[in-house]
Amino acid sequence: MTGSGLLPARLAARDVFRIGAAGLRTRPTRALLSALGIAIGIAAMIAVVGISSSSHEELDRRLAALGTNLLTVSPGHTLNGRTAELPPESEAMIGRIGPVTATSAVGMVPNVKVYRTDRIPVEVTNGLSAFAARVTLPSTVGATVRSGVWLNGLTGRYPAVVLGASAAQRLGIGRANTATEILVGGGRFTVVGILNPVDLAPELDSAVLMGWEIAAERFRFDGHPTTVYTRSVESQVVAVSGVLAATANPGAPGEVTVSRPSDTLSAKQAADAALNGLLLGLGAVALLVGGVGVANTMIISVLERRAEIGLRRALGATRGQIRLQFLAESLLLSALGGAGGVLLGIAVTVGYAAYQDWPTVVPAWATAGGLVATVLIGGLAGLYPAIRAARLAPTEALATP
Repeated sequence: MTGSGLLPARLAARDVFRIGAAGLRTRPTRALLSALGIAIGIAAMIAVVGISSSSHEELDRRLAALGTNLLTVSPGHTLNGRTAELPPESEAMIGRIGPVTATSAVGMVPNVKVYRTDRIPVEVTNGLSAFAARVTLPSTVGATVRSGVWLNGLTGRYPAVVLGASAAQRLGIGRANTATEILVGGGRFTVVGILNPVDLAPELDSAVLMGWEIAAERFRFDGHPTTVYTRSVESQVVAVSGVLAATANPGAPGEVTVSRPSDTLSAKQAADAALNGLLLGLGAVALLVGGVGVANTMIISVLERRAEIGLRRALGATRGQIRLQFLAESLLLSALGGAGGVLLGIAVTVGYAAYQDWPTVVPAWATAGGLVATVLIGGLAGLYPAIRAARLAPTEALATP
């Protein structure tokens, strides 16, 4: 008590929460329908963002399969027009470039003919080429084995080969096993594997691939790679492309040929930018719809509860307390609708992605941002109804039928 009269009672945060929750409990149907409207808006945002992100991830996978970050290095020509050679250490030097994540190489073994049996006429070579190959080749170029196995550290030292898809077809070999042998350079080699067609390195389809060590031992392979394959960090592909020639052959970079970055990389970057802009736009629209729903619900609530507001004012509630009550209701309603919408949106995304056989991606910024933004927008949307309710005079409110 002061000289000016009694001080109004102050509401604790817990009391504000209880009063706001009471307003929702006394009208459960309206609160449920209002929260459902908000939830549907947020679920639509989460689902749109999630499905778009999942589709984006699937697109990235397919584009990556097309070799957006794959570059190849091969010998060019000398000043007198002859075919140049890559140094034997070129693969190792390329591997030391920072953004390069994987390297592998093949080297043509010259003057080696391949036949199915010794009864095949010498002139019928089927256009097959023998290559020494690194054991890391499949993972770098995206090759897969159709039958049998790929070379490893052990088989790479012994007379064993893996056939490209076309090579196996030309030799009439359908399956790889330890009993299947072919003639390579006059010696018998066991066919341990057959590759599927390699989209990113079609030159391997007609190749007979053996280990680096056995090629050097049997055919005096000099270790000079014919092609070096590299994978780089996608954002650095262009930069890596610019230094590959000088790195592979520092003494004569002009005698090195480097494949240019795939046009698919440019398409991927354009798709990324377009989809990111689309996601932000759709999210903003969904949040706006949710905020309008909260504002509409709270304005109607004020109109319906004028008598209640007048009674509370007559019993001593201040305008500030009335504002807090309706603002708390608005925030609780937004939080409930937002949480339900996030869960519903995630469920829709997971179901649709599973149906389409896509990877499921729901960005954390969409779920957390959607929930926080819903509460903030709900608070702003409920601010006007709260101020309007607080301005009602007790006599005017109690006179409302």
